[in-house]
Amino acid sequence: MTIVDYVQTLGDNPYFGAGFGLFGLGAGAALLRKGAQIGTVLFRRHYMITLEVPCRDKSYQWLLQWITHKGARKTQHLSVETSFELKDTGHVKTKYDFIPSIGTHFFRYKGNWIRVDRTREQQTLDLHMGIPWETVQLTAFGNDRNIYFDILEEARQMALKEHEGKTVMYTAMGSEWRQFGHPRKQRPITSVVLDEGISARIVNDCREFIDNPGWYSDRGIPYRRGYLLYGPPGCGKSSFITALAGELERGICVLNLSERGLTDDRLNHLLAVAPQQTIILLEDVDAAFGNREESKEMKAAYEGLNRVTFSGLLNCLDGVASTEARILFMTTNYLERLDPALVRPGRVDVKEYIGWCSASQVEQMFLRFYRGADDPHAHDLAKSFAANVMQHKRNVSPAQIQGYFMFHKNDPEKVLNNVPQIWELT
Repeated sequence: MTIVDYVQTLGDNPYFGAGFGLFGLGAGAALLRKGAQIGTVLFRRHYMITLEVPCRDKSYQWLLQWITHKGARKTQHLSVETSFELKDTGHVKTKYDFIPSIGTHFFRYKGNWIRVDRTREQQTLDLHMGIPWETVQLTAFGNDRNIYFDILEEARQMALKEHEGKTVMYTAMGSEWRQFGHPRKQRPITSVVLDEGISARIVNDCREFIDNPGWYSDRGIPYRRGYLLYGPPGCGKSSFITALAGELERGICVLNLSERGLTDDRLNHLLAVAPQQTIILLEDVDAAFGNREESKEMKAAYEGLNRVTFSGLLNCLDGVASTEARILFMTTNYLERLDPALVRPGRVDVKEYIGWCSASQVEQMFLRFYRGADDPHAHDLAKSFAANVMQHKRNVSPAQIQGYFMFHKNDPEKVLNNVPQIWELT
């Protein structure tokens, strides 16, 4: 039998014909499946655009809130996010926000359908936040990435709007900054009464710095500004910085240099990643470092406690790796305890003494507390009260004056007859 006859005989065999047919169908299905996979990959690569946002990114929570308010309102798969809002009265209101849960969601934005995939890795933890690792992935038709720029910008603006008129405080947690407490209502700059001209000088200097970054770059000068407020306790240093932050519409990053575990590298990192539009505040800097001789004696002790070193702080303030576009305030009750190297120009550009009350300061505090700026009789009472305080020739702080006013909240005339009580209450 020839080969041709043998092949013809196999073709006439029904069992062989059925097997060959099944093989052909299987091969054809496999080719179609592979072609569909390749086609899907090519389609997604050329006709779809994807954005992945991990939970560590600053825009992650903004994006979830934006999707909730602007997009996936009709989704039935939700997770709750509980927050607290501080009212002007001090009352804390509990808020419940429903955000898209783990899974897949769809919504329309500017005529485009967008798919949202929120995933969570149960086996992977974010070491800084202590929560499972999450990502949100957005997928849309087309190849115009501007749609995601628009979404993220809208999400950012929505988040900023929630904090309008409020001052956000941040504190260092590990290697990042966390919001501390509830956003506070902005304190008016006029509510902190300093001696004549001090408040205006600092505010004007900060505004001039903020408004003129080009001036610094044109001259090759580092674009950062350092301030030192010094003076006795209770005279309004921290209160003024809080009010200044509200005036400049900035948050405050509070850093304790005496914190155990704060090293040079961590301090440098924290200053580099501080939230935008914030003031960095180092309070009571004298408590962390004395003068240079004291620092030498305690150098070994500081190293043993794993704390930031004096030279490390100096490098963070104006070293080659120090950050730009930064406003930094330091406060101290004892200027004489600070090493001259710490307060030299370039590290501290503006020094202001916030001291004991002057006569004009006491008068202004009286008028503000009893709201008598437009009342001639109140002005007479204020002048008399200031004269009575000054004649005792004893140092008095704004905190003492305000504490005294609190005992006579509704009786401005009574405060004139009990001035010695100011010092008895402290």
